[in-house]
Amino acid sequence: MRKLTHEEIVHRQTKKLDDARLPFCVMLNDIRSLYNVGAIFRTADGVGVEKIWLCGITGYPPQSGIAKTSLGAEDSVPWEYREDGLKLLKELKAQGYQIVLLEQVQGAKAYDRFIPKTPVCLVLGNEISGVSDPLLELCDVAVEIDMAGVKNSLNVAVAFGVMAYQVRSRIKG
Repeated sequence: MRKLTHEEIVHRQTKKLDDARLPFCVMLNDIRSLYNVGAIFRTADGVGVEKIWLCGITGYPPQSGIAKTSLGAEDSVPWEYREDGLKLLKELKAQGYQIVLLEQVQGAKAYDRFIPKTPVCLVLGNEISGVSDPLLELCDVAVEIDMAGVKNSLNVAVAFGVMAYQVRSRIKG
């Protein structure tokens, strides 16, 4: 066993990029931290997310806080800024997307039991207040990550990573 060189890793990833995009997008609504946005970009690149929608007060490239944690993923993952997340979700719903909320709400399903219906849009809300009620009403299903410790939630970027790889594994079968 040996570690792959940087060149081997880059070559391997470049070959995968053409067929890596899944029928899976993510909407970031009112995410305050540029570092969280950047980390989500980097994870979205690894998962093969088709697009990131940046809405409300969520920062968007080019910004150094995003670039610091994304390490260039903002250049490889398609993204678009929309001020009105509610309008965007209505559009995605009309296009047949299953709207999935990652949030602790009454009736939420365990993340590891959730089976997505493609195409799927995962909605992430503000680090403190979560998703607004009008957005919540448009979601088809809510999922949550069970916590075993004292804290009641994960950082939004970490929670996205857990959920994104779960959705990827379910889509890819």
